[in-house]
Amino acid sequence: MGEIDEDLERKKKKEEKAKEKELKKLKAAQKAEAAKSVVVQTSKKGEQKAKRALLEESEENYVDPPTPVGEKKHLSLDMAKSYNPIVVETSWYEWWENSGFFVADSNSKKAPFVVVVPPPNVTGALHIGHGLTAAVQDTIIRWRRMSGYNALWVPGCDHAGISTQVVVEKKLMKERGLTRHDLGRENFIEEVWRWKEHYGGTISKQQRRIGASLDWSRECFTMDEPRSIAVTEAFVRLHEEGLIYRDNRLVNWDCVLRTAVSDIEVDYIELKGRTQRRVPGYENLVEFGVITSFAYPLEDGLGQVVVATTRPETMLGDSAVAVHPSDPRYSHLHGKWVIHPFNGRKLPIICDGELVDMSFGTGAVKITPAHDPNDFATGKRHNLEFISILNDDGKINSNGGNQFEGLKRFDARIAVVRALEEKGLYRGAHDNPMRLGICSRSDDVIEPMIKPQWYVSCNNMAKEACDAVRDGRLEIIPKLFEDTWFRWLENIRDWCISRQLWWGHRVPAWYAILDEDQLTELGVYNDHWVVARNIKEAEAFAKVKFPGKKFRLEQDPDVLDTWFSSGLFPFSVFGWPNHTTDYRAFYPTLLLETGHDILFFWVARMVMLGMKLTRVVPFKQVYLHGMVRDAHGRKMSKSLGNVIDPLEVIHGVTLENLHKRLEQGNLDQRELEKAKAGQVADFPNGIPECGADALRFALVAYTAQSVNINLDIQRVVGYRHWCNKLWNAIRFALLNLGKDFCPSESLDVSSLPFGCKWILSVLNSAISKTVSALELYDLSAATTAVYSWWQYQLCDVFIEIIKPVMATDDDSAKEAMRNTLWLCLDNGLRLLHPFMPFVTEELWQRLPRMRLKSDEKFSIMLSAYPSFSEEWNHPDIESQMAVFEAVVRAARSLRMTYGLQPKQRPSLFVRCRTEDVAEVLRHGTSEVATLATLSTVEVLLAADEPPPGCAVAIVSESITAYLHLKGLVDANMEIDKLQKKKDEICR
Repeated sequence: MGEIDEDLERKKKKEEKAKEKELKKLKAAQKAEAAKSVVVQTSKKGEQKAKRALLEESEENYVDPPTPVGEKKHLSLDMAKSYNPIVVETSWYEWWENSGFFVADSNSKKAPFVVVVPPPNVTGALHIGHGLTAAVQDTIIRWRRMSGYNALWVPGCDHAGISTQVVVEKKLMKERGLTRHDLGRENFIEEVWRWKEHYGGTISKQQRRIGASLDWSRECFTMDEPRSIAVTEAFVRLHEEGLIYRDNRLVNWDCVLRTAVSDIEVDYIELKGRTQRRVPGYENLVEFGVITSFAYPLEDGLGQVVVATTRPETMLGDSAVAVHPSDPRYSHLHGKWVIHPFNGRKLPIICDGELVDMSFGTGAVKITPAHDPNDFATGKRHNLEFISILNDDGKINSNGGNQFEGLKRFDARIAVVRALEEKGLYRGAHDNPMRLGICSRSDDVIEPMIKPQWYVSCNNMAKEACDAVRDGRLEIIPKLFEDTWFRWLENIRDWCISRQLWWGHRVPAWYAILDEDQLTELGVYNDHWVVARNIKEAEAFAKVKFPGKKFRLEQDPDVLDTWFSSGLFPFSVFGWPNHTTDYRAFYPTLLLETGHDILFFWVARMVMLGMKLTRVVPFKQVYLHGMVRDAHGRKMSKSLGNVIDPLEVIHGVTLENLHKRLEQGNLDQRELEKAKAGQVADFPNGIPECGADALRFALVAYTAQSVNINLDIQRVVGYRHWCNKLWNAIRFALLNLGKDFCPSESLDVSSLPFGCKWILSVLNSAISKTVSALELYDLSAATTAVYSWWQYQLCDVFIEIIKPVMATDDDSAKEAMRNTLWLCLDNGLRLLHPFMPFVTEELWQRLPRMRLKSDEKFSIMLSAYPSFSEEWNHPDIESQMAVFEAVVRAARSLRMTYGLQPKQRPSLFVRCRTEDVAEVLRHGTSEVATLATLSTVEVLLAADEPPPGCAVAIVSESITAYLHLKGLVDANMEIDKLQKKKDEICR
């Protein structure tokens, strides 16, 4: 009964379509008659108006009707004549999201495939690096979803402590003339939350525009309540294990941000000697790469000790002078004193070779020239007073003396040298090769300073992270980054995790100020700290720690490094420390994909913290993509004008608007002009509209460049043109399939014509290559396999050999071609979908269905990903077709050489050395004739002679092609051409 019902349903559908067709014809005839009467009764102007009205009415059939937000896209009756990316990419994403296609089921029996997105900064907008990450991850997640996995891609955003606080502070000052201190901590944090709610959705909107199929129902923010609970719990547990501790150490201090930054947030530049550099907050360039010598007079006035330093301003806080014991000039002075020229302090001379507290912040110990700190052996430390002369903002404080107080550090450097000259103590300056530490966040020159901070002990956790890679629990792809992993983790230093900011997770530690304490300054006694989950727990801990004593608690004002909360991301997103349904279903995850530049910042820390806190490696594989650079291989930089916004590639942008974006930034006039010149050179006509699909495909194709990706926008433009080729292929197919076509539910491949067997076999090979490449995360190879099949086999060959068949009366051959073509398009679009989701959905929805589908939620993204079919596998036919294609290339080459026009269709004679080869070619004469634009193709044996007047091309050692040109070209003219070439060669 089921088959009968389906047959009746098909017949009913055909009848309804036929009625619709007749009705359309009737309406068209009526309109034509009406137009004729209008033409008769109107002037020439009226005639033109009537024709225009008819034309406009017919054009409406090519325009998509409006689609209410969230509904399945309403498509036009007829396909537009050309591909328009913006039109095609409209409405699909809203339907996908509204239909819940991205949502993973925590109760599903399917195998999970889980990826968490590297959380972009809440302050940011999508840059091309984010675009690459989104394209790569979405390709993988869509492929896995179509392959039957319970695929989950978790979105999130990072609170970006430093960046966000700076942005909001600038906004406050610009709009209201206020600092954060004017508002107070609580009010300022409320201001930041308001800013986040207003501007924080930019990234998620852009991710949607590029087609990222993220599960938005699980979107999280590193400062939301569940993530904040996770951060506090992690800190408390690590502290209980002795892995988090507080210490007074030398830190990397940023005077612009007024906070400590971690070692890996410091970039070092190598200076060969004197170098002028721009420093934030200074109008003039500052000189580095110089070592300055000056003299300290001895206490008895009978001599002096010459010392050298690259930071002359630090002498304001000097507390000693170190002399190497082998230095014959000064070694006899051990135990004597020098006098500080500006404040009169007595500084001891130390000559015992022990390493003293040198260069601690701005209070320092100076060393005599020609000796290096490394020359001094480690051992006891001299009991020297540490004198801090810098405020947190980098200005000299009162310890530096009234003469210099209030000066910025590099202004003080100049002032100190000038004062030494005036006192006759200056002894010159020389080039000094050095490494200069620069904060990657502010571009400020790092100032080493002694500060009390919270640290994570990393050695044991780092060893476990190394072991995980060595024993195979964690795989790093590409493998070349393993050496980098080991090198960094095996030389790791403890991680400074406290930051002197207001925006962020406040350190869950309280300082107990006892009534009996002589000093009541926060943090002065390091043993007075208690770490707890909340104030109530802190009070309970403090009562145990200080039994019977009166105290009051103050929470540490510092916040935690943003990377600390990000390091918990793979498990905090699922509700850790609680063992939620999501945590049990989806953790540990399968894959972590990101750029190789944050291998240390983020990946290593996630592995260390995940293994320590959850006892498992948080993901099984790490796939690292390259860093996007411009077409010339330069790092993308605002000052070069080569930064690319992916939305500008998707929608297109004029050169004028590229310039406007620069003008809205904070470049100075010199940098602005340089950046504009760069844009003129790279984008003289702006960037054309390419669409998200073309951008995604280009970015994924570029992943073969694993370290640096040199992005050429013209390659994206090329893929946009390729989308137009796909569009035209489907238009051709629909025209030849016909409106009443219904695909066969069971196709006997063995009975198909040669060309049909061939295209299915090479499609089968493309499917196999694509899936194998995706499994290896060789995404570039996957794009090559898909592109090559569509471009060189379906469009360039199969569609061409279909055309003459569809023009015949052979209904059986035409039906075989139609069914094969439908199979190719259905499988080919599904194969391509993870790379180009929008255009494939639109084209796939236009294909005739194998059976009636009433489900409005039926989408290509929920269909099965193509898999290898043994029935389609015909390597012998592929080999035969390869022979035909070789002959076609030879014939086309001859046509081009002799300048034949498309209408000129000569005969081709193909001479074969063996009967076997001849037999193969006899089965392909029609294909060769069609593809090479020939009138006939005749196969000859070795003994046969082609007719006179042929041009010759060697196809292979077994095949020679003869293109019959008699009557088509002027033989004498061709002989003259050959003679000229010969003469040129012989000169």
